Amino acid sequence: WLSSTQSSFINTAQNDSKCQSFTYNPNVIPALYYLMFPLALLLNGVAAWVSLHLKSTTTFVVYLKNLIAADTLITLIVPFKIASDLSGASQIIFKLSCRYFSVVMYSLMYICIGLLGLISVDRFFKIMTPHVNFGQNVTFSKVIAGLVWITIFGVSGLPNIILTNKSPNSTQVITCMQMKGTEGVVYHTKTVIFVNIFFWIVSLVIVVCYICITNKVIESFRNSGSNNNHGKQKIKLRVFLVIIVFFVAFGPYHIVRIPYTFQQVNYASNSCLFELSKFAKDASLWLATTNTCIDPLLYVFLCREFKEKLVSLMADVAISLKLASAPDKPDTTLQQTKF
Repeated sequence: WLSSTQSSFINTAQNDSKCQSFTYNPNVIPALYYLMFPLALLLNGVAAWVSLHLKSTTTFVVYLKNLIAADTLITLIVPFKIASDLSGASQIIFKLSCRYFSVVMYSLMYICIGLLGLISVDRFFKIMTPHVNFGQNVTFSKVIAGLVWITIFGVSGLPNIILTNKSPNSTQVITCMQMKGTEGVVYHTKTVIFVNIFFWIVSLVIVVCYICITNKVIESFRNSGSNNNHGKQKIKLRVFLVIIVFFVAFGPYHIVRIPYTFQQVNYASNSCLFELSKFAKDASLWLATTNTCIDPLLYVFLCREFKEKLVSLMADVAISLKLASAPDKPDTTLQQTKF
């Protein structure tokens, strides 16, 4: 016999299929991930390559390297996300995704968000209090970055993996919630609320830090008597881009996630509303995942050390390719000695 929880989910899913006012091809979102994956793999592969040659001499570089690691891991999980989301996906892949891949992917996304917050705080203290070395110790930054990984996985990752432990009596698993017991469903809901609060707190920190940084830099221009309007506009543009990219990537997902979760957990009777909410959640999650393609571009835009190392490595590769492709010159000296 199915538990009441499982029966409710299956009934909801069956009702969803009868929704006529809103329908969409379930393969649309996996197709978007498929199109994104090669670009994300290329950009994060290059970023990871550069980070391996980049020495952790500053706190900013430490946070940057951790961010690159998280983005790269998300990119490597995307193929499993594609395979599990396709219509007619293998039940084994779907169950593995429910318990492991999706949970790890969500955790990595919030690790990225936390690290982006740390980068903004790091830049804030460097510019606002240049004579006070608060938090500017490389070892300290490594500890803080490590705590972000441990805390996020410890709060949102590992417990959800452990609590996704039910084996449904039904051979067809329609939703990941069927693999959670009562404790798992409750903890899932609390986790969603916690990470949403975490996101909006980090968002506030990022906005405040970058606005303060902008005002400080513009004020220093004025105090120096400089009329460098181009420099001022360049700083404003950088800050604007960082904030806009962050909110465009992550904002929509966190707006729709909590309403979707309450429908998901409480088995909303309005099947069309649930179907629309699910599509909005899936589409906005894809948008959040595209941040893995945007971050590597921001590394070049914001980090001088990263840009210089990238240019240096690309120059080395160009020289190596030129030497490898150059035809071997005959040893004319040896030929002349034969006559």
